[in-house]
Amino acid sequence: VVLVVLFQKELRSALEQIGRASSTRLDRIRQGDPRVRIDMREKCISELTTAITNLSRRRVGALVVIEQQTGLKDVIESGTHIDAEISAPLIENIFEPNTPLHDGAVIVRGERIVAAACILQLTDDHSLSRELGTRHRAAIGITESTDAVSVIVSEETGIISMARDGKLTRYLDTKSLSILLTELFLPDDLPPAWLSSHSSLFGARDKKQKEDS
Repeated sequence: VVLVVLFQKELRSALEQIGRASSTRLDRIRQGDPRVRIDMREKCISELTTAITNLSRRRVGALVVIEQQTGLKDVIESGTHIDAEISAPLIENIFEPNTPLHDGAVIVRGERIVAAACILQLTDDHSLSRELGTRHRAAIGITESTDAVSVIVSEETGIISMARDGKLTRYLDTKSLSILLTELFLPDDLPPAWLSSHSSLFGARDKKQKEDS
C-alpha cells in the first residue's frame, strides 16, 4: 500500500501507456492496418503449411476449405462451430483419426478456423479417376458451386492436392503449397518492403505460373 501511494503518479503513467499501446493495436486491426494484416496472414500461411505437411508425412487424411467471396454459412452450420486462431497443432489434432471431428471438412474464414466436421456436397464429375475418394470429390464439389479453395491430404498416399474452380492440382510439395496459400491470403496491395524481403517466394510463384501456362 505504501509503495502504491508513493509511486501512484508513475504507476498511473505506466498504465496509461499500456492502455494507449493496446488501443492503438486494436484500432489498427479494426481499420485493417496493412502491417497487422500481413503479419496475421503470414502466420496463417505458415501454420497451415506446417499442418498440411505434417499430416501428409504421417498419411493422415485432411480437408481444409478456405472461404473466399462466396459465404459458406450453410456448410459451416453442418459442422461443429469452433472460431479459433489458425494453428498447426489444432488442425493436426482435429484430423487425428478416431477423434470426434476428424471426419469432414475444416472451414477457414479470414485468419480463423470457424468450423470442423462440415459436410460437403460431392462433385457430379464422373470423369474423375476412380482412385480419388470421397474426400477429393467433396473438395472439388465445393469449388464448383463457390469460389472457395480446398486443400486435401490423401489418407492412402499422403499426396497434397488443391481444388479450385472445379479443377484439382495434385502432388504439391511444401514450397508450392506455401506459394499457393500466399496468393490466397495476402492482399494485392503489399508494401514494397515486404515484396523485396519475399522476392524469392514470388519469383518461384511467377516461374511456376509460366511453367503451367
